[in-house]
Amino acid sequence: MTVDAATRPKVLAYIALTKPRVIELLLVTTVPTMFVAADGVPPVATLLATLLGGALAAAGANALNCWIDADIDALMSRTAHRPTVTGEITKPQTLRFGMALSAISIAVLAVFTNALAASLAFGAIAFYVLVYTLLLKRRTAQNIVWGGAAGCFPVLIGWSAVTGSLGWAPFVLFLIIFLWTPPHYWPLAMRFEHDYQAARVPMLPVVADAAEVGRQTVIYSWAMAAASFALIPAAGMGTLYLLAAVVTNAVFLREAHGLWSRAKRGEADLKPMRLFHYSITYVSLLFLAIAIDPLLH
Repeated sequence: MTVDAATRPKVLAYIALTKPRVIELLLVTTVPTMFVAADGVPPVATLLATLLGGALAAAGANALNCWIDADIDALMSRTAHRPTVTGEITKPQTLRFGMALSAISIAVLAVFTNALAASLAFGAIAFYVLVYTLLLKRRTAQNIVWGGAAGCFPVLIGWSAVTGSLGWAPFVLFLIIFLWTPPHYWPLAMRFEHDYQAARVPMLPVVADAAEVGRQTVIYSWAMAAASFALIPAAGMGTLYLLAAVVTNAVFLREAHGLWSRAKRGEADLKPMRLFHYSITYVSLLFLAIAIDPLLH
């Protein structure tokens, strides 16, 4: 199926509403979780259905986020190109698109996996849209701490899609992502602090000085590292995962402490994007080890 030249920009605009890079990061945590849940390779049909349902759920939630946040997106250089701001996609179209994707995602998971996975997907969408976007984002500097829990649901969805239940291991995985989110996002918020100031969104770097942001980043980084090691007894992880956890956490903590040190010294260039970019590498490598480790038992 081909897309003609006149239709292509509209299709790309709709794709942009789904925030594909965010979806990609969420799926990076889902697949390895399913390998651990299956203690090996999960059923291919279940894997594909979960990936499709999870991607559609994230896409729907992201589109609804764009619908709600169109006003502040227009005030920030990082988001001013979004289709709801440029007018490529109208707000009613964005709402219908987000609702449709969300409904389809729940249906896919309910039909091809199980009711628990579908219910968790519904909870993830509702949490991201209602709790984070509507309730927390514009009201508190703790927005990304508690609102970031929405990004932790994919591990629960992946686990439940394989097993039909939950247990200690998926909740430890949830905790790793929950504690990873602030030190992942705060450096980005530091880089775009003026954007959030213009939009009056109280991200921590807007309401606290850089040294305090650095301090809290270090605290969450150490807590994240501790949670990652808790996965060893919770999920019976082996030597490969242990080595990966040691190395990836060591680098993460070095970068987090480096950011805090530069902030305490009052350096003009805090280089926050170093930690932001590494945080993506961290979660990718750690969860790659999570996927491979069960295959070696």
